[in-house]
Amino acid sequence: HVQLVESGGGSVQAGGSLTLTCDVSGIFSSNCMGWFRQVPGKEREGIAAVYSGGAGVYYADSVKGRFTIVRHTTEKTITLQMDSLQPDDTALYYCAVDSGYSALVGMTSLGLMRESDYDNWGQGTQVTVS
Repeated sequence: HVQLVESGGGSVQAGGSLTLTCDVSGIFSSNCMGWFRQVPGKEREGIAAVYSGGAGVYYADSVKGRFTIVRHTTEKTITLQMDSLQPDDTALYYCAVDSGYSALVGMTSLGLMRESDYDNWGQGTQVTVS
């Protein structure tokens, strides 16, 4: 059983930075874990993932070059450092973990983060950029 808790959200001015942290309880050695974000009325967007025990990393084009995902094995956390934040980054951010292999297949075979592949979700943390 895996439980996820996000923290680090808040309000920041455009051009600023925030670091989100996902605390993981239970099994940490998941094949794939990452971050999604969602704006009301929009589909949940996968923005960053780390997989294959940390050997692989994925970023959506919308955040590539600005966001950095790190898997912290000892602390059992996944962090998302967000730099050069823009108003379009305003969203509710979720961390997610796939307890199986579906998300890993999506990453390695399709280069995609598919929401339906993840079966463990945090409660979300709000990021507001103005």
